[in-house]
Amino acid sequence: MGLKCGIVGLPNVGKSTLFNALTSAENAESANFPFCTIDPNVGVVIVPDPRMKVLEELVKPQKSLPTVIEIMDIAGLVKGASKGEGLGNKFLANIREVDAIIHVVRCFDDPNIIHVAGQVDPEEDKSVIDMELQLKDLESVDKKLLKNTKMAKTGNAEAKKTVAALEKFKAHLESGENARSIDATEDELAEVADLMLLTGKPVIYLANVDEESIHTDNDLVKRMREIADSENAELIKVCASIEEQISSLDDEEEKEMFLDEYGLKESGLDLLIRASYKLLDLVTYFTAGEKEVRAWTIHKGWRAPQAAGVIHTDFEKGFIRAEVIHYADYVTYKSELACKEAGKLSVEGKEYVVEDGDVMHFRFNV
Repeated sequence: MGLKCGIVGLPNVGKSTLFNALTSAENAESANFPFCTIDPNVGVVIVPDPRMKVLEELVKPQKSLPTVIEIMDIAGLVKGASKGEGLGNKFLANIREVDAIIHVVRCFDDPNIIHVAGQVDPEEDKSVIDMELQLKDLESVDKKLLKNTKMAKTGNAEAKKTVAALEKFKAHLESGENARSIDATEDELAEVADLMLLTGKPVIYLANVDEESIHTDNDLVKRMREIADSENAELIKVCASIEEQISSLDDEEEKEMFLDEYGLKESGLDLLIRASYKLLDLVTYFTAGEKEVRAWTIHKGWRAPQAAGVIHTDFEKGFIRAEVIHYADYVTYKSELACKEAGKLSVEGKEYVVEDGDVMHFRFNV
C-alpha cells in the first residue's frame, strides 16, 4: 500500500524548505513571498529501518527495496480559501488525496522572513487553516444533506438515517470543531465516508523552530504542544535549517556525527516517519530471498491474505497459506533453512494476523 502525506500550512511557515530537506529534493522552490509553491511538489522518502540492513547481510540478495512514504508539498493557504481565495480550491482538492496531514506551524521569530499575517502566531495560523477546512467540509455536508432531506420527506428510511448522521456532523463543524474529533458511531462515519472530509484526516503538527529552541521549548512551541495534547495529536519539533544541512550529507557516519554535534539522537525525518506510522497504525513485514529483500507497509491487525494483497491482488484472491518467520528468530538462526530446521518457520492460514517484522512467503493459486 502506498502511504501519502500532505505538508500544509500558511505561506512562509517553512513548508517548502522542510519538504526539500525531508525528501532531499530540490524541486520545491523556497522564497520569501507568499504562494511560492503553486502546484504540489511530490517527493518519495525512504523509510529508514535497521532491520532491512540486517536481513540484507544475512540473505545477501541481488537487490533490496525499502518501503517508502510519498510526501506532497501543497500550496499555501489564506483566509477565504474555502471560497476560492488565493489558491484555495487547488489546495483543498490536493488535501483530499492524502492519507494524513503534516501541518507545519512557524514557531520562531525572524524579521527577515515575512509572515503573511504580519506577526508570528502559530495558534492563529492553525485556526485559519482549521476554519477554511471546516467551511469546505460544511459545503460538502450541506450538498449531501439537501439531496437526502428531500428523499427523507418521502419516507425513505435509509435517507432518514443519512440525514441524522449528516446533521450531527454539520452541528459539530459549525461549532468550530474538526470532523476527526466527533464522537460518532461506525454507521455514522460510514454515512460521510464518501465525502472524504478534509478535517477528518489524521494530523501531525510540525513545529518549525530555530536552532536555539531545538532542545528547549520556546513559548510558541509550548502553546502549540498544549493545543496538540488537547486534540490527542502528535507534535514534532523540527529545525528546518538543521534538516537542510543533514539532507546535504550522503555518508551515514557524517550524518550521525552531525546529529551528535547538535545533541540529537535522530533527524526530523526519522521522527516524522515514526509519528506517521503511529498515527496511521502501520506496521512493516518483509519478504526475503536471493532476488530481493523487500519491506511492505500494512495496517496493524491485517490478516495474511490482506498483507499478501499489497504485493499483488492475485496473492490475496488465490491465497493458500503463508510461511512465517519472526524477525527475531531469523536474526538468531541466520537463515530460512536454519529457522525451518529449528521449528521456527510456521505455516499460517487466512486468519493469521501479521506481526511487525514478520518475514513471509505466500503460497497462492489463481
